[in-house]
Amino acid sequence: MSDKRIALITGATSGIGEATARLLARNNFKLIICGRRKERLTSLQDELSKQTEVTTLSFDVRNRTEVENALRSLSDGWKKIEVLVNNAGNAHGLDPIQSGNVDDWDAMMDINVKGLLYVSREIIPGMVERKGGHIINLGSIAGKEAYANGNVYCGSKFAVDAITKGMRIDLNAYGIKVTAINPGLVETEFSLVRFKGDEDRASTVYKGYQPLKGDDIADLILFALTRPAHVVVADMVVFPVAQASATVVNKSL
Repeated sequence: MSDKRIALITGATSGIGEATARLLARNNFKLIICGRRKERLTSLQDELSKQTEVTTLSFDVRNRTEVENALRSLSDGWKKIEVLVNNAGNAHGLDPIQSGNVDDWDAMMDINVKGLLYVSREIIPGMVERKGGHIINLGSIAGKEAYANGNVYCGSKFAVDAITKGMRIDLNAYGIKVTAINPGLVETEFSLVRFKGDEDRASTVYKGYQPLKGDDIADLILFALTRPAHVVVADMVVFPVAQASATVVNKSL
């Protein structure tokens, strides 16, 4: 089992993170799966342990102390993290800036930006010391193109885009790969969270066309991780066929 790279995935209890955990388990990776929902982590660990070695960490990425305590609790055998998938993220609300909910703003900035930074800060020094590793940050088309009522969510994902570019520059001297994957419309729990549990409203986002699935993004993550040693997939934008931009979607496809 020693030839397997250790991959840590945040937000592994649903959507893209869960799909990525399942795919990497089948493709020669050992997994550290992270999330807030302990029952889901345990269930996923039980499932994937039939294929590879799996350990779990339960913490909220927005809580710096929880992040530090959880990651520092790893046993020596799990500390050589060679792949970091910063997947945890969220959107809250879809309001114009003048009537936005400040609690929603805090949640988006704390999880999407600060959470990514807290986790990265714990793991990157080990990669620097070993002069190798691969960081994959999940961005969004919202980090490339602002849209109406997206304001703070777009701001958080523009920040992820800039941080990713900065990481790539700062870590270049150490041979560490840094990849950004920026999806368009992916059918996950994303819209259910954005619309605060309103299932009817969330379901309308994906009606009338075929959106991307978590498995589609997991495929791209595996692709990036399995390029030759001298190749880095730096920045990728991916849409369903029905989508042409953040706001142009053909719902007749």
